[in-house]
Amino acid sequence: MKDAIIIGTRPEIIKCSPLIKLYEQKRVDFVLIHTNQHYSFNMDEIFFEELQLRKPDYNLNVGSGSHAEQTGKIMVGIEKLLQSEKIGCILVQGDTNTVMGSALAAAKLQVKIGHIEAGLRSFDRSMPEEINRVITDHISDYLFCPTERSRQNALAEGIPHDKIYLVGNTIVDATLRNYEIAKEKATSVLKSMELQDNKYNLLTAHRPANVDDPVRLKQLIDIMQVITTETGNPILFPIHVRTKSRLEATGLLKQVPAQVKLVDPIGYWEFLILEKHASFIFTDSGGVQEEACILRRPCITLRDNTERPETVDVGANAIVGYDIDKIKKAMVDLAAHKFDYVIPFGIGDTSERIFDILHKE
Repeated sequence: MKDAIIIGTRPEIIKCSPLIKLYEQKRVDFVLIHTNQHYSFNMDEIFFEELQLRKPDYNLNVGSGSHAEQTGKIMVGIEKLLQSEKIGCILVQGDTNTVMGSALAAAKLQVKIGHIEAGLRSFDRSMPEEINRVITDHISDYLFCPTERSRQNALAEGIPHDKIYLVGNTIVDATLRNYEIAKEKATSVLKSMELQDNKYNLLTAHRPANVDDPVRLKQLIDIMQVITTETGNPILFPIHVRTKSRLEATGLLKQVPAQVKLVDPIGYWEFLILEKHASFIFTDSGGVQEEACILRRPCITLRDNTERPETVDVGANAIVGYDIDKIKKAMVDLAAHKFDYVIPFGIGDTSERIFDILHKE
């Protein structure tokens, strides 16, 4: 029986890449399945190229749709593949519909499930990502938790301790290794973007709670103006397809301040460079919160909660929602902070730990 690594979005490709390469290095046969939940070149295919990953053995081409539509398509497609390929264990990462849909299909077929990045909680059940994580954790056989806090979250929900493993987060493996490559291959990105080191702000925004609500979206425009005014520096905004379509539909795209440079989603190496050299990073992305912490750059999270509280604990991240006063205070506090903490997500050996647990026999 073979393992299957199942991915569907840009963060899953990045975070699973060290494990995919390790399976190949160890010459252990496995199946790589891509649901294609992210389906544009800039959000998907470019990451396979840059990370030098083999093409998936199967691509479900799920694409966009409601949560029910995506999850249903994923379950149907994964069920067929698990049966035809005789899979013994699937590995899923994170909190997407790909993760929950694949896990549900596997559980009903009595196929073992390994959940990478288990135990994270925002404690906000209005977020679909939270629902996906909770369900997946409770039907998984292996919960690979990144931190002691996430391990305690799983234990507090009654999950048996012998299913829970404290291993760190594969994003450390991916970020540390790929930043070294990025320094050599993507340093021209600042010049091409007409940016200066530590004299620009980096912004990402894509979560439905932020971009699907026209009122919240208008507040985001106001926040952009505050950031440029307070820092005196421009904003680089690699704009997510979802966010751009919402700005266009509401007519707010024309109100984006002139100091904001809108660009299409960019490659992984280039993005790592842009994170490392930004004066501040503003985001609603969990992965960006982690990367900023690993790269020791100040992060301000435009959400009311986070499932990465460890980044706040070490002083690398501030949770501000859309509160202008909190944003201003966070910029002052983070500018004065010494980023000399121990990275809370491990030392970069998480993939090896996961592999050894699964293949200890």
